[in-house]
Amino acid sequence: MDINQKITEELGVKLWQVEAAVKLIDEGNTIPFIARYRKEATGTLDDEQLRKLYERLVYLRNLEEKKEQVLASIEEQGKLTEELKKQILEAQTQVVVEDLYRPYRPKRRTRATIAKEKGLEPLATLITLQKTKESLEEVAKQYINEEKGVTNVQEALEGARDIIAENISDEADYRSWIRKQTMQKGHITSSAKDEKAESVYENYYEFDEPVNRLAGYRTLALNRGEKEKFLTVKIEAPQEDILRYLEKKIIRGENLSTTQILKEAIEDSYKRLIAPAIEREIRGELTEKAEDGAIEVFGKNLEQLLMQPPIVGHTVLGWDPAFRTGCKLAVVDPTGKVVDTTVIYPTAPTTPQKIQAAKDTLKKLIAKYNISLISVGNGTASRESEMIIVDLLKEIPQKVQYIIVNEAGASVYSASKLATEEFPNFDVGQRSAASIARRLQDPLAELVKIDPKSIGVGQYQHDMNQKKLNIVRSRRILCKPRRRRPEHSFRTTAFLHIRHYLSHSEKYCGIPGRTRKIRDKKATPKSSKIRTKSI
Repeated sequence: MDINQKITEELGVKLWQVEAAVKLIDEGNTIPFIARYRKEATGTLDDEQLRKLYERLVYLRNLEEKKEQVLASIEEQGKLTEELKKQILEAQTQVVVEDLYRPYRPKRRTRATIAKEKGLEPLATLITLQKTKESLEEVAKQYINEEKGVTNVQEALEGARDIIAENISDEADYRSWIRKQTMQKGHITSSAKDEKAESVYENYYEFDEPVNRLAGYRTLALNRGEKEKFLTVKIEAPQEDILRYLEKKIIRGENLSTTQILKEAIEDSYKRLIAPAIEREIRGELTEKAEDGAIEVFGKNLEQLLMQPPIVGHTVLGWDPAFRTGCKLAVVDPTGKVVDTTVIYPTAPTTPQKIQAAKDTLKKLIAKYNISLISVGNGTASRESEMIIVDLLKEIPQKVQYIIVNEAGASVYSASKLATEEFPNFDVGQRSAASIARRLQDPLAELVKIDPKSIGVGQYQHDMNQKKLNIVRSRRILCKPRRRRPEHSFRTTAFLHIRHYLSHSEKYCGIPGRTRKIRDKKATPKSSKIRTKSI
């Protein structure tokens, strides 16, 4: 399937636009970045088209990968026909591929279950009891059965060893002891997949630290480095101590016939079955602990950000700075309504004429709308924009102040579906400038609309469980229900968001950590007192 051609037909755009957008996505660019700063490359595809393109690109690539896996699996079974291959390749959805693959899907079987099917479980039990006086070769001859696939003594002993290994791995006591020892004495190590590759993970190219001393931020860094294929991470357990423990628990006395095969089964059980599972469990536990710590930091920082007092009664000029594409401006009145937008070019590459034209435009806007505050984003070209503003304020009679505002998440919001619904006639630049202005007027009302991971106040928040981040944001907004009244917020989509959180809290009573509202029965609805009870 030609994925680019398929997307072109679905979106009704030109092939070169899709190819350009796919190339930018593959280079690691985000949809908001492409929508705002690479319009010339994509032929002015808007944010909505790019979101649809990205969703279809991911789906179709996963579909093709699934087809390859299915074809390889069926071919390995020797059951792939030309007709079936054609049906799979022509499938347009993953559901169809799954339906075609269902009759050929391998049932989950282990080496031990296969050995049991061959009738080797009694032999494994006999070896585990360690009471036989005969040589195992003589005993194993009784279990040779060519019809069941046991053709010699060696196959019989290997099957019995597989059963013993699985039985050992299923012992809860053994696993508990091994997990505890690994946590106490194990080391987590990482190495570079390519030592010559330059990356932000160079501190972890030769890393070794005890598991029980690993800091949360290091856990998150190792996880991300491994995910991005720069690092190989593993846990080195005290293997000799563990094998010695298992031998002491399993091998009773000296039986020359069974001791050697039991040692082999113990080693196989640990290396093949127990160690990988314990490593996954420990790393999962470390990750969960690190995420909880990072989310707690995120929550504290977020509360401080959201609970900043609003600046009311001012008409604000939102200034989204940039170089090549120009500085986007949005005038927002005291109620939060966007009354005017424009673009000026006072930053490089520029000319004296463009700088003067930008100042003239600013003077007209300030005089026309009685602007008293300028809210400048702290992103690219912020310093250069500040210099222009300082010069401007010396030239005008009006008393105007400016404030540098954190614009984290403004680009993401400007290209979001919510922003499209709120400002259907604005482009992403105008939406971003409006968001920067509103952040100064009322931080809570504006930041509540932004995806938590994009607010920029956390530690590795893009790797966190996004559902947990949303819960934390809701809790921070609701933790002091009357500290910020939603009635004072703008009558915009943000108002609906805050009302949603407040109403949701009343339905969500009984959840640990939530704030529960209890209304005095005797109080009237208008004057009812509300007290909070932590649950």
